[in-house]
Amino acid sequence: MARHPYHRLRPARPAMPEVGISETGNIRSLHLGSDTIQSSMNLDNPTELVLSYSRAMMAWLLFADPPVHITQIGLGGGSFARWIDACLPDCRQTAVEINPNVIAVARGLFELPFEGETFEIVEADGAQYVKTLRGGTDIILTDGFDGEQIIDDLVSPGFFADCRQALSDKGIFMTNWWSGDKRYPRFVADLKEAFDGRVLEVPAESHGNIAVMAFRQTPAELNLDSLKKRAEQLARQYPLDFPALFSALKSANPHNGKHLHF
Repeated sequence: MARHPYHRLRPARPAMPEVGISETGNIRSLHLGSDTIQSSMNLDNPTELVLSYSRAMMAWLLFADPPVHITQIGLGGGSFARWIDACLPDCRQTAVEINPNVIAVARGLFELPFEGETFEIVEADGAQYVKTLRGGTDIILTDGFDGEQIIDDLVSPGFFADCRQALSDKGIFMTNWWSGDKRYPRFVADLKEAFDGRVLEVPAESHGNIAVMAFRQTPAELNLDSLKKRAEQLARQYPLDFPALFSALKSANPHNGKHLHF
């Protein structure tokens, strides 16, 4: 397996939040320095995307076929890694996590995929790591919170520009943001600036999270009827309610009744 070259550019790191674990029934959850749940796993069905925001983060499949390579910024409890390993087994994954304690807990308690040809974990600052990719990844999934709010380095205009450069020609950047953050409108505006306006929002079913996606180039399909049919097809193919994701996408973005508009 060809690995992306990476050299740590910034060895000094701030103090990491404490990693905590809770269990309620058959749901095991990971916390970072607070009661806020960062990631959850169904012990009876580990590949299930338990949290609604994690399901919304898979809305990129409405616009893209299974990619060759996915980069995850923020490992958490490995929800994305498990789902992708089970549902997109031919896809290679790299999970980039800055906190070694998160990596250790995820490996020990969250049933991560086998680390080998199709899945690797890189302990690194994700904002620095993406600078090395240069078109080398097809999908970027960004989910980086410190227990209180999103990490500043993952919402900067420079980071968005680096992510665009890291993506392949038809690549998609996907991030999880909190709609109640007063900075949210600025985040969206800066992301649109970096991706020439090609940005769509997918509200999660609950908790105020919004999955925001940006496209390196205009997707081939923006017709609502075609996207609805694709959602129905994907729902038959994968254990995820893609028609609900399509409905959320349609309700949150401008369209003329026939096509989505950026």
